[in-house]
Amino acid sequence: MHVPDGFINAPVSAATGVVAAGAVAVSLRGARRELDERTAPLAGLVAAFIFAVQMLNFPVAAGTSGHLLGGALAAILVGPFTGVLCVSVVLLMQGILFADGGLTALGVNITDMAIVTTVVGYAVFRGLVKLLPRRRRSVTVASFVAALLSVPAAAVAFTLIYAVGGTTDVSLGKVATAMVGVHVLIGVGEAAITGLTVGAVIAVRPDLVYGARGLEQKLKLRVNGELVDAPSTRPAPVAARTSRRALWVSGLVTSLVLAGFVSFYASSNPDGLEKVAHDKGIDSRARKHASDGSPLAGYGVKDVEDARLSGGLAGVIGVGVTVVAGSTVFWAVRRRRTTDASPVSTGV
Repeated sequence: MHVPDGFINAPVSAATGVVAAGAVAVSLRGARRELDERTAPLAGLVAAFIFAVQMLNFPVAAGTSGHLLGGALAAILVGPFTGVLCVSVVLLMQGILFADGGLTALGVNITDMAIVTTVVGYAVFRGLVKLLPRRRRSVTVASFVAALLSVPAAAVAFTLIYAVGGTTDVSLGKVATAMVGVHVLIGVGEAAITGLTVGAVIAVRPDLVYGARGLEQKLKLRVNGELVDAPSTRPAPVAARTSRRALWVSGLVTSLVLAGFVSFYASSNPDGLEKVAHDKGIDSRARKHASDGSPLAGYGVKDVEDARLSGGLAGVIGVGVTVVAGSTVFWAVRRRRTTDASPVSTGV
């Protein structure tokens, strides 16, 4: 789904850049309410995990592959505003360091892959959580469905952007049909990864899953024939099955293994957008990436001859850079929240 330079014309690319910048600004403010001392470190890890799993293209059909987009996953784990920032950090690292996704198309990619997937995914998730029984299993089920629908939503969004600013004259009906069709299949993979990840985290630290907050049903008492809320009581804390530090370390190690080793076995078939772009002639106006000569372009380390070692090192570097960049952003946001919440001293 990474849109390269040349697919979308300059005016529309600039317009989506403005939309993306506005969304990131709003998300920076909104993330202050979502992040605390427990979840801020997790947010940086979520960004690194999304980067790692995006390297694992899985086969879909007819010589096509797909990979995680991650918007729904991030929104459910750390909140929708923080989720937009997580995916945006990943896209920025991919575009600058790995020549994946055009730099002039960065606004398009953030709008499509960070904003649309997060907003649609989280909206579906919240709607389902309200309808389903208030249980942890319901969070996992809602995560699966939300992720499944977020991917074709992103495909539709790309088609709409292309309808306005596409640089080639192709049938939009055929593009829409092809994009939605293949990305429904990719959405199944997205849903499986999201459901498994959310389920794994909620099994050991449900208190760290943003989407699982507030699931407890209030106790009702009958007073004078009427049902009223019972007085609020703070239940005894449930012992966590693992510490935050252990969760963070295990998540980072998992990300490093996925990017540094498992990624070598990922499908080499073109992803959904690449396949549709080639079949429909959209890629005829694609331009060479501005970072094409960078030492990590194409997810390989320059001058390292062994393909396995080159790709593995690039993946490890990518995870490291992403977790540092993401953690720095979220630490700064959390610190700003702490500063804003501090009482103002007034001298008399």
